[in-house]
This record gives sequence, structure tokens and C-alpha cells, in this order.
Amino acid sequence: MRKIIVGAFVSLDGVMQAPGGPDEDPIGGFRHGGWAVTYFDERMGEAVDEMFARPFDLLLGRKTYDIFAAHWPYEPADDPIGTLFDRITKFVATRNAELDLTWKNSRTLGPDAVAALTALKAEDGPDLLTQGSTDFLQTLFRHDLVDEMYVLIFPVVLGTGKRLFGDDIPARALELVASRTTPSGVIFNRYARGGEVRRGSFEFAQPTEAELERRRKLT
Repeated sequence: MRKIIVGAFVSLDGVMQAPGGPDEDPIGGFRHGGWAVTYFDERMGEAVDEMFARPFDLLLGRKTYDIFAAHWPYEPADDPIGTLFDRITKFVATRNAELDLTWKNSRTLGPDAVAALTALKAEDGPDLLTQGSTDFLQTLFRHDLVDEMYVLIFPVVLGTGKRLFGDDIPARALELVASRTTPSGVIFNRYARGGEVRRGSFEFAQPTEAELERRRKLT
């Protein structure tokens, strides 16, 4: 069976929008495009290589597909990521049934992306790795389709922009599988499913009168 794995570059406050350049995604008046670029170093390259080390197909939202299709096929022939992305299958989530996918080895998920992904996950084959695709990620989270996550957290606060997690996704726990920090301050975390959110309490077994009064004031 395949896994769906999220690959995400995020700011400390969870923004994913336009990490690679000022003109990548200025939608909504976003003014910080390119915020991830200056943090790349050799160790960052190793982290990205690890994310791409296992066999995978790309799983992309429409806007990220357009960004990638306008860039990666035009990289020099000796660029390893461009060569890899050209070769593998690209699955695209789009509501446009007439979308012309010009990048080779690209195909749409069809009118029901959730049903298509459920079927793909049940097949044998490489895992499905997302890149970017913030809006599409919310669909994956809402339908509990994500099995693992590679999250690279950059030491920058952006304030506004498209975020990794929206407001209406189900609560869940994650298991931290691996973590490292690069010299430029990027934290590379790999997560797997962790089941339901486990709750506890630091409160006294018998609440104080002050605590009971505090609770009354909340209602």
C-alpha cells in the first residue's frame, strides 16, 4: 500500500506561501515571497535529499503544479531534482476537467480527488509526496489521508499567508520519528501518525475555591 506523505517548508508561525521567490505566489498581497531561500546550505540540501530518497510520485494541487511545471522541466539536464521530477508521475488535484497538463508524466486525479487517492493508497507502488499545495493539503487533512509529514521549520515569522494547518481540520497526535537542526537554524522534523490526542491534567484532584470561582466566571 502507498502512503501519502506531506513535504512542507513552513515559517515559525506556520506560513507555507511562496518560499521560493517573490513572484511564486503573491496571491492575497503576500509580500514575503522567497523567505526560505537564504537559509539553504549543505545541511538543508541533505534534508531535502532525505525527503526525496524513498521512491515516490508527486501529489500536487493545481497552483503548485503550475509553479513546478513552469520551472523544473527547464532546469539543466544535470540537475538531479529536475531530472527526478520529470521522470516520476505527477498526480494533480484540480476542479478543471479540461486542464491541459503539458508536463510529461502528469495526470489529474479526476472529479473526486478523495476517492481517487483512497484507491491509489490501496495500490502497490511508490508513496505519494506532496510539495506546497496548501489549499489541497486541507482536503487531505480533513479526510485523514496523511500518513507521514516532513516539516522544515524556518526561523522566520511572516504574520500573514497561507498556512500548513487550517482552522477546521480534525485534532490528532503525531509521533516525532526524527529531528535535526541545520546550521542556518532550520529544524527538520519527520512525523508519523500518533493516533488520538491524549489529554491529561495538572489541576488538583480537588479544585480550590479560587479555581471554582475562576471557572464560574468563564460561563
